[in-house]
Amino acid sequence: MIEDDSTRCSVLLIDDESFAQDIIAHGLKGCVGHQLVYESDSSRAVEVARQVDATVVLVDLRMPGGVDGFDVIASLRAHPDTHDIPVILLSSEDDPDIKAKAFAIGASDYMVKWPDPRELVARVRHHSGACIARRERDQAFASLRRSQEELAASQSALQQAQKMEAIGQLTGGVAHDFNNVLQIIGGNLQLLKMVGGLSEAGGARVEMALAGVERGAKLASHLLAFARRQPLQSIVIDPGHLLRDLDDMARRLLDANTLVRSEIAADLGSTMIDPNQLNNVLLNLVINARDAMPGGGTLTIRATNVGPGDERPAEVASDEFVMVEIADTGKGMPPEVMARAFEPFFTTKPTGQGTGLGLSMAYGFVKQSGGEIVLRSEAGKGTSVRIYLPRSRAAPQVASEHPYHLPLAGGLETILVVEDEEDVRSSTCGILSALGYDVLEAEDAAQAAAIIEQGRHIDLVFTDVVMPGPLTSLQLGEIVRSKLPECEVLYTSGYAEGVLTHEGKLDASVHLLQKPYHPEALSARIRHLLRRARRAAGKPSSATHFGLM
Repeated sequence: MIEDDSTRCSVLLIDDESFAQDIIAHGLKGCVGHQLVYESDSSRAVEVARQVDATVVLVDLRMPGGVDGFDVIASLRAHPDTHDIPVILLSSEDDPDIKAKAFAIGASDYMVKWPDPRELVARVRHHSGACIARRERDQAFASLRRSQEELAASQSALQQAQKMEAIGQLTGGVAHDFNNVLQIIGGNLQLLKMVGGLSEAGGARVEMALAGVERGAKLASHLLAFARRQPLQSIVIDPGHLLRDLDDMARRLLDANTLVRSEIAADLGSTMIDPNQLNNVLLNLVINARDAMPGGGTLTIRATNVGPGDERPAEVASDEFVMVEIADTGKGMPPEVMARAFEPFFTTKPTGQGTGLGLSMAYGFVKQSGGEIVLRSEAGKGTSVRIYLPRSRAAPQVASEHPYHLPLAGGLETILVVEDEEDVRSSTCGILSALGYDVLEAEDAAQAAAIIEQGRHIDLVFTDVVMPGPLTSLQLGEIVRSKLPECEVLYTSGYAEGVLTHEGKLDASVHLLQKPYHPEALSARIRHLLRRARRAAGKPSSATHFGLM
């Protein structure tokens, strides 16, 4: 072990007499593998000790120039990089007073010139070995501290993830039930409008109630986004187009005292994402930035590619991403606010000026899309939100829009409504009947399968996703495709069930209408699917249009 330590000895000799190097070099012949450095200028002791990474310093007591061995020891001890290097004071005098002063100043040892080579080697080995061991111990402790800090950070991240997951499960379940309630209220109110007979005052009340349903639906949608239970209509897009549109909108939203800067890479990659949801998230971030800069400032919209070797935060994997950043120079957030920024309903805005769902919606959507969202903020200096979206090598597509805003249109086809919530089923069947359809009802998938087995002609099955009973909605869909190949299937749900989605994304063959739905949306989706089925069968399409009363 001593031999191993000696091979790493770095001995610095500080002496103004050149023959001292020869004597020390001769004496250290028994110190295998050592490095000996000679320095005659005592004022450079600290500088040279750092350069050669000395493990022991030998310094002569008496030197010209006003700097003696005591001064050298004091300077080495005063510097943080050399304070722990062992120092052996060399003197021609065996004087107890000199020894006492040397040790008081910080000498590690004292030797009378010139010592026996065996004693010299032994002391150099001892002090160098102790220095090396101390450095290794300090490195080990530093490594241990780093590991403990990393472990603490990992535990904190895990606790945060568990907390967010628990909140997500709670909010997802609440939103699911809430959407069913909203569907009952909204469906019956819409049915009242359709059948008519309301006074002017009654019609105004219905409109007010429907506006409340709309607000509740938006709230539930934000909760589902946070809970990562919204079905994503993901396609490959070029986010640059969306960001340039966002730039135009931001300039309209912000006042004249705010500068908008866009830094969008010319070669920005594509990503597979739900473009409507991404647009909502970015717009919310711009609005947050505006609110954080009431007196004006700078809003930066930045987008660039991030490759495996590029710099990124520790929480972002070493994959290829498209990074989109919304940054402001506003009032920023203190650490305690940042720690809760992604929680739903947490807001620092005055009552009535914010729901606290903007960042939580962004968090859930980005996570569900396979990306990462990184928040950085400092009180008084501003906030940055960076979204890392997985890069796609596929060609961008053009987003298609469902014709939800067409007039109400009905028909004479037969529709089977499968819904376990009686009140939801009743209002939906009422709307479809008012549109002229022949409506059949089933309270679960098994009852619907029995109706199909009876040989009834059915043009479309409109079914809830999650229902009690031995048969699932997907199994019902298989029965429909097998028994009624020309029949279309339209699913509905209060939240994005894992039954229909894969990693939060809908299969292209699945048609889903989220609750709560408007009669116009229901009407448009049904007519769209029925027209498609008629075209496939080579039949003419027909529909009857209805106006709201």
